[in-house]
Amino acid sequence: MPEFRPLPERGTLPKARIARSYARIALTDMVQPSPPATRYILRGGTPAREAAASALGADIPAIPCRANHAGARAALWLGPDEWLLLAPDSDSEALGLALIAALRDVPHSLVDVSHRQIGCSIIGPAAAELLSSGCPLDLDARAFPVDMCTRTMLAKAEVVLWRTGTQTFRLEVWRSFAAYVSLFLAEAARGMSMSEGASS
Repeated sequence: MPEFRPLPERGTLPKARIARSYARIALTDMVQPSPPATRYILRGGTPAREAAASALGADIPAIPCRANHAGARAALWLGPDEWLLLAPDSDSEALGLALIAALRDVPHSLVDVSHRQIGCSIIGPAAAELLSSGCPLDLDARAFPVDMCTRTMLAKAEVVLWRTGTQTFRLEVWRSFAAYVSLFLAEAARGMSMSEGASS
């Protein structure tokens, strides 16, 4: 089985490109960039899930569309044999080595996607309403409770959506779509504000 190896100097080569991606996020009171993160896509069966959980330090969910987290590390269910693993950027080397060791003898696929995508948080009492301007899901807390997550569409971009709190969501989006998604949300927020002003 090929041995997984982190990219050389991971986290140092594309810093300027990552900074440009964050700079393109249209910030509002409701849309804020998440801190840089380490991200892995894990694919495999139950043995891989359990082995990776020991390295991550957080349970990796077997229940569809659910996220588990321990401290700043998290695992999001994306499919029957696929998960997104998240950790602080400072944990990159330690987590990579721990995953290599834990998964060495287990059939799996593990891909570092830390630089493929970025995260942002949607915050506030109207967070679900704002996301609903471009997302077809029912985001009412009864239908989409805290720690539910899924791949979905926001306008014309594919995103991973995770409800982290009653009034807080995390979006994971490919860097090439970050500006589009954030500008869409900023425009939607402006429209909501205008509607509120007109009705008052």
